[in-house]
Amino acid sequence: MRVYVPLTLPGLAEAHKAGELGPAPLDAYAVTPALREWYVSDDIEELEYAALSRAAQASLRRLAVDPGAPRRRVVVALDVAEGAAVADPDRGLDQSALGEVRITSAVPLTKAAAVHVDSGDAEADVAAAAEALGAADLGDDDAQFVVDGAEDHELLWYATQEIPNLIG
Repeated sequence: MRVYVPLTLPGLAEAHKAGELGPAPLDAYAVTPALREWYVSDDIEELEYAALSRAAQASLRRLAVDPGAPRRRVVVALDVAEGAAVADPDRGLDQSALGEVRITSAVPLTKAAAVHVDSGDAEADVAAAAEALGAADLGDDDAQFVVDGAEDHELLWYATQEIPNLIG
């Protein structure tokens, strides 16, 4: 099962140093039944992109509470065994929880399929979005527009061998 773990660059550096993503439990995103139902699609690539996008939004939330982290969203794509990532059945229909899963144990970084990171060109928009997130959550339309601006940037794909270059 492919899951997407939201991080920051310092979080990625910690995972690289430890050789694993942890400690458990880990919050992640995946193609869940609720995500499938919400996006009304059978195209697995579209659904995985939706799960990746949800993880990117969660990475933005991590940046909002870590002002020292570089303003780049980070998502690690992992392959875990079926059943290793579990959706909360009580939150299945909650739109804010679409695709959320919890991984019950630390995952070796060797299970990572790829790392997705914003380009340097996105930093100003991501910084503004992280700062506007609280106001957007409270219903401020202008702040939501700023947050949505970060989503205009596609995360770049990196092979796991490139992690040292990303965190260096």
